[in-house]
Amino acid sequence: MLQKSPSIDSKVRSRIYGHGKGWVFTPKHFQDLGSSAAIDSTLRRLKAAGTMRQLARGLYDYPALDPVLGTVAPSADAIARALVVRDAIRLQPSGAYAANELGLSDQVPSRIVFLTDGPARKIKIGKREIHLQHTTPRNMATAGRKSGTLIQALRHLGQDQVDENVLAILRRQITDSDRPIIQRDLHHAPAWIADLLRPLIAPPH
Repeated sequence: MLQKSPSIDSKVRSRIYGHGKGWVFTPKHFQDLGSSAAIDSTLRRLKAAGTMRQLARGLYDYPALDPVLGTVAPSADAIARALVVRDAIRLQPSGAYAANELGLSDQVPSRIVFLTDGPARKIKIGKREIHLQHTTPRNMATAGRKSGTLIQALRHLGQDQVDENVLAILRRQITDSDRPIIQRDLHHAPAWIADLLRPLIAPPH
């Protein structure tokens, strides 16, 4: 007796559950499972059932729940990863958000900026605004890598604000596997930032 193959509904549901709470996704994340019409129909049913919620056009999440706060807003990083898939663009954390990502600031800014090689636009999700700011190829050359976030965080702080405490925090963020990549990317950084990063990526004695 032939075993019935899983339905598109069950395949989509399985993929969502497999990624876990807090995952942000788009219909493109399921395009290998069936036609666009079938995927859209499945997502509508899951939304109606409360399994997931729609954040914006073509953007959904499997919401995480906090026992005190209730439904938790998705992280900016999770949203950015989904946008990369949906829009076939590259994104690079910038400004205060890049500094927060590296532990230089405890507060997540309400206005989150990502540099992009795609069109500039603003995405509002709840009380959070994510700004996609079109930029030069040089700024996007290190997109998606630790070196890119380091460069953008230091740009945001400015040379005069970088002290030993800042350097110590950044040094703790750099792993052995990061060092050769940052070394290769130094030529994309302004001279003053490259000068600051070189001692941080030197092998420990």
